[in-house]
Amino acid sequence: MNYKFRYLVFFLLDSLIVIYSIYFGYWIIHPDLTLFSNPLIALSSATILISHHIVAYFYHLYNRLWSVASVKELVIIIYAVTISIGVASLFQLIMIGDVYFRVMMVAWFLHIILIGGSRFLLRIYHDRSLISPKGNLKRVLIVGAGRAGTMLVRNIKRNQNPEYNPVGFIDDDPSKHKLSINDVRVLGKVKDIPKIVSEKNIEEMIIAIPSLGKMGMKEIYEVCKQSNVPVKIMPKIEDVMTGKVSVKDMQDVKIEDLLGRDEVKLDMNAISKKLSGKVILVTGAGGSIGSEICRQVMKFKPRMLLLLGHGENSIYTILMELNEKYRNEKIEIVPIIADVQDRERIFDVVAQYRPDVIYHAAAHKHVPLMEYNPKEAVKNNVFGTKNVADAANEFGVSNFVLISTDKAVNPPNVMGSTKRIAEMIVQNLATRSKTNYAAVRFGNVLGSRGSVVPRFKQQISAGGPVTVTHPDMTRYFMTIPEASRLVLQAGSLAKGGEVFVLDMGEPVKIVDLARNLIRLSGFSENDIKIEFSGIRPGEKMYEELLNAEEIQEEHIYPKIHVGKANPLNYNALNELLIKLQTLEIDEIKDEVVAVANGKWEVIMDKEQLKVSVV
Repeated sequence: MNYKFRYLVFFLLDSLIVIYSIYFGYWIIHPDLTLFSNPLIALSSATILISHHIVAYFYHLYNRLWSVASVKELVIIIYAVTISIGVASLFQLIMIGDVYFRVMMVAWFLHIILIGGSRFLLRIYHDRSLISPKGNLKRVLIVGAGRAGTMLVRNIKRNQNPEYNPVGFIDDDPSKHKLSINDVRVLGKVKDIPKIVSEKNIEEMIIAIPSLGKMGMKEIYEVCKQSNVPVKIMPKIEDVMTGKVSVKDMQDVKIEDLLGRDEVKLDMNAISKKLSGKVILVTGAGGSIGSEICRQVMKFKPRMLLLLGHGENSIYTILMELNEKYRNEKIEIVPIIADVQDRERIFDVVAQYRPDVIYHAAAHKHVPLMEYNPKEAVKNNVFGTKNVADAANEFGVSNFVLISTDKAVNPPNVMGSTKRIAEMIVQNLATRSKTNYAAVRFGNVLGSRGSVVPRFKQQISAGGPVTVTHPDMTRYFMTIPEASRLVLQAGSLAKGGEVFVLDMGEPVKIVDLARNLIRLSGFSENDIKIEFSGIRPGEKMYEELLNAEEIQEEHIYPKIHVGKANPLNYNALNELLIKLQTLEIDEIKDEVVAVANGKWEVIMDKEQLKVSVV
């Protein structure tokens, strides 16, 4: 039925109902009188007819999709009918000084019954699947009997080719228990899920609580996974409303959803003051963290974004992504192929573009690999950082933010030690430069290149086994977007020389991470085995975000601490850097680990400062 035809049908239908109702009401009240003997009733009928169509036009009664009508549409019908009856009653009052009150009340009631009924017959016809559901559907249990869950059930039942048969709701609100919503009963609380899944032969669960934080998601999932049935999440209501996704577009639970930590809101004004309309340089822009920092920076509309990296393919990838997404924005995006170890090239870049802010994300981050290649770790993480930081000082960059790691705390390995020395370089420069230097320290990021999650996924895809180094190995985890946003926030808080530490929540056992990934991939540990391969060179059993001397309990911003890390003084630091350039490969590891852990002293040797390992 096209728009014009549907409009005409409703117009004629309402006209008949309006005329019929007032005459029928008159006949009920005065059955002994001739039906058409009262000219005032005829005039009242005409008045109601005209006023109804005028009101119907303003309330869009003829161009609504009544097959999905709700209580809101019924209320609009009541408004329209009441206004038109009121106009007719006012007409009677003007004409005869009185109102046929009983006649008008009957007419009002009939209008609502007949007009509302005609519309909701379409809704009943459209929802005929409520009466005759199709067989062979997947039996699904919906967690959450609120607005989202109700919307989900309604959508499932309206679907012409349904996939699911909603068996019941789960909700912790005791006032909803044993009630039915759209003919689907609330069967119990979250703690009852394993029992209900078994009793009702549930084949899948859908979590339909958009307001649920990550801590709540983790708690519910821990209960759901006991039943060994797939668990999915309903899309966010705002995404459904804006048309980004359909209610039926269920999402798999991702490992990021189970971190048990809700993301913090950013101080958008403070970050915007640092970035909007400015020139921003990101080193390591093609890496996991660097590229995400670029994505986050672009949201604040800088004047120019400089993508600096050593690998042309990764820089090309992020360049194409940003150019496509922000093609209508007047933001210049400049790809720069350069190695942070090339001091002259770095100085030329900073001199040419004069960035306002530098985010230094370029680094070697793989712990076991750096144990085998300590000299490369020093060249990239220590001297690469020094080159970029010195260039920032030389050319008056306003802000410099070093991306550091929790592995810089009490490091037993080369990678963590070189990152701690990089922090010392930044802290030292902060004491004698107009540039605002800071470091931001956080743990592992889920999904970054070289991290355990992509490796576990590959192993699961290959049929296993999933290899974990040790059953007690723990790590802190963040999502890449969350870490990158907090880097921007910490940078906006910097006053000079701080080592910011992101609150990573509770540490996660790597073996638990592996188990969750196996379940989320639709397997059990009987299908995909877990094997323990042993601790690799340079690895710690657990990581720390601050050591005992650095601990400062209070947050300066939600999820952000300031550590009290002590730097080397200027002369001692220079002496150390000179020494690192002369050491042999087998000597470098002991030297950087000792210095990073504070096991050094500054002594006078023939009137020259020397840094000596204690």
